[in-house]
Amino acid sequence: MAEFIVHGVPGSPYVRAALLGLEEKGADYRIARLDPSASKSAENLARHPFGRMPVLDHGDFRLYETQAILRYLDRVMPAPPLTPADARAEARMNQVIGITDCYVMHDISSPIVFQRLIAPQFGMPVDEARFAAALPKARVCIDELGRLLGDQRYMAGEAITIADLLLAAHLAFIPGVDECRAMLAVQPNLQAWLERMNARPSMAATTTEKLMQAA
Repeated sequence: MAEFIVHGVPGSPYVRAALLGLEEKGADYRIARLDPSASKSAENLARHPFGRMPVLDHGDFRLYETQAILRYLDRVMPAPPLTPADARAEARMNQVIGITDCYVMHDISSPIVFQRLIAPQFGMPVDEARFAAALPKARVCIDELGRLLGDQRYMAGEAITIADLLLAAHLAFIPGVDECRAMLAVQPNLQAWLERMNARPSMAATTTEKLMQAA
């Protein structure tokens, strides 16, 4: 039996971020796949009262909220570390985590990636007005992330952290959106960071296609 079980929908950036943490730690896990329509089911609400995902089971311990899951994994499996020892680097990590949850999710993933890439796959109507209104905010996100990254390899320095995993799970979609791909091209350091992240084995192991095969 796998040591960790992750309940969630393959393709969700938050589910993928949790899985990235497990992959980077070399943990034994499995994904308990949910249908996209099952988030508000009685079964999932029993695991997550807010009807979101992922949910992590570790023995008799259950945890939801991706940030909490990633921080927990970093405590119970300290190597390799995903939290910097340096106070300023840790603060930068926390800042980028906050940007991802507060702005990238709300200004890129939900109004742009979902509208342009996900909704059409499920035959859902596309809200073009919402998409267009989000583009200026998306540019602010991408420009600021490029500024914060600077000439570092990763978002908080030279080593990968929780911030990189959470952010990469969201930004991995944006090259598929023409308008966002153009924004990324103006930030070549951020583009190189995303390419660097996509080349990691953890990213290759957690694509939607791989998770659908494994689930």
